[in-house]
Amino acid sequence: MLLAGAGLSLFAQDNCNNTPAYSTCEFVFELNPQEAAAHPNPYADVDLHAEFRSPRFHTFKMPAFWAGGQKLVIRFAPTEAGEWLWRLTSNIPRWEGQTGSFNAASSDAPGFVHTANVHHWAWTEGNQPHLWMGDTLYPLASLDPALFQRIVDTRAGQKFNHIRGLVLGTDEQAALAFPSPGRPNLEHFQRLDQSIRYMNQKGIVADLILAGPRNQLTRLFPNWQYRLRYVSYIVARYAAFNVTWQGVESFETYDNGRELMKEIGGLLKQLDPYQHPRTSANLATSGSLMDDGWMDFVAHHTGDNNVCAIEHQLFTTPFVNLKFAGEDSGAGKSQPDDVDSDAFRHRLWNAAMDGDYLTYFNSGTAGAGNIPVDAKYLDSPGAKAMTVWYNFFAGDRHWELEPYFDVDGGRALALEEAEYIVYVENPGPVELRVESHGYDVSWINPINGEEIKEKKGYHGEHFTGEPPDKSHDWVLHVSREGHKAGMLKSYKFESRRIAMQVVEQDIQKVPFEIAQPAETVISQAKPPAFAAKFKKETRATRTMMWLWTGEATVDGEGYRVIGTGQKGTLSFPPHVAVNYPAVMDLRLYGMNANGKVYSVDRTYQLEK
Repeated sequence: MLLAGAGLSLFAQDNCNNTPAYSTCEFVFELNPQEAAAHPNPYADVDLHAEFRSPRFHTFKMPAFWAGGQKLVIRFAPTEAGEWLWRLTSNIPRWEGQTGSFNAASSDAPGFVHTANVHHWAWTEGNQPHLWMGDTLYPLASLDPALFQRIVDTRAGQKFNHIRGLVLGTDEQAALAFPSPGRPNLEHFQRLDQSIRYMNQKGIVADLILAGPRNQLTRLFPNWQYRLRYVSYIVARYAAFNVTWQGVESFETYDNGRELMKEIGGLLKQLDPYQHPRTSANLATSGSLMDDGWMDFVAHHTGDNNVCAIEHQLFTTPFVNLKFAGEDSGAGKSQPDDVDSDAFRHRLWNAAMDGDYLTYFNSGTAGAGNIPVDAKYLDSPGAKAMTVWYNFFAGDRHWELEPYFDVDGGRALALEEAEYIVYVENPGPVELRVESHGYDVSWINPINGEEIKEKKGYHGEHFTGEPPDKSHDWVLHVSREGHKAGMLKSYKFESRRIAMQVVEQDIQKVPFEIAQPAETVISQAKPPAFAAKFKKETRATRTMMWLWTGEATVDGEGYRVIGTGQKGTLSFPPHVAVNYPAVMDLRLYGMNANGKVYSVDRTYQLEK
């Protein structure tokens, strides 16, 4: 049982009194000379936690972090107004079992971000929908503070509400952040504190990548004890802020990446009392880690519709695309995101039609010496296109939209009976099946957000129309605006349940088969051709998406994307297998024009 009023002389209790909900406060502890002599490295030697109990009897167990010298800090954010009780556990006898209380004030903060309605996001307070739109700024702790604040201020004004970046930075910066695995460089993390605090003040969630690619985490922290201490330290410093966790950059580039992510993800799930959303950055998709039970959402790192659209039908989690355009965009080109603003905009809207929330990549290495940060950079065509996208979807029931397939001439999202959004990349006739009602009809220019309303609207079940001109792509919006306004009066977050389909695996019902590779032994050094062959063609198979995955099942690394499209050449990412020759399960997913997903499997021997 927690008791109030004891141990108040241990530290400045007033640091947390009257703290507004979802704002941070700090409990500061100081080792005395005898304790310091017994614990010469407080980062590694001192264990200290506080268990907080809210007025509504929710419990939050928060670890302390070493703050320099003999000082330890418990940083906490109350999630509701009223009296909070706390109790300490520690290997310092003087602190063990101490109790106390403080009072939190009310606030109008929306809370923290969490998953909602299968594929979407909401805030914890009032269950208000959250339209995730992110940017990438890797050097969170190393940029000049004035430059960093300029970037954040600009992105906040452009409606961005997430920025992702590296906790440790580049390999060189990481070596300075942790000169040894048992002792952090406090200056690095003090700068990171300031960056995250400033982002939160501007309404921006910090998406934290705990380490860079290519074994950076395991090189810095070579055993699980070091990694446990590191993750605990990061949770203690940053869980009280508005953050999400994004594992490591490109987990596939790690030796035993899946096993490592299961370890790190499990620690985040265990140690973070706020349960901020968790995933890992990757080379294509983190979907292969979903079965391990620690992830809350899937991150994509590709602009390939085959990957994103098909996986949306496989998993009951939100999807965030971390790099839908630019290098490795799925088009086989290497270029900055904004070299071709039309291509960037096409990829942006197609990623949205896949069902992904979006993160902009162009800022990634800003200030690192290879991208000048000037007015042109900050107000780039890509950033403008993102703002247009945000402004449009913010006026819709984005938290209920799902990919919709009863359309010709474009790709669509819909909340049936309420609104239909069709992206027409190549202007021409559009046919759209809708529920029989009266609708407002508008055409939106995705370049600048300008809207052209059709005066007569539409009533019926089969809408047909064409964009105002053919000079660029368009967005068709068919919506019952009055009905949507009435829906907002409901206390319910969602108006319908999202039903997930069952992937058809019955070989008799699957309309295609794997034609290539025809051999049973394939080589990673000489990737073979792949091809799918129709057994029966129908109207539904006139338009297909294809996703090829490979998994060395014995090694346990999970599946990897090794091809897309009906035919091509397989591409094997790093660490697709550990032990060679490997038994590889090759799986082919095909999604037809109606959104129905089928799959077939074939087993091969993979040689190095």
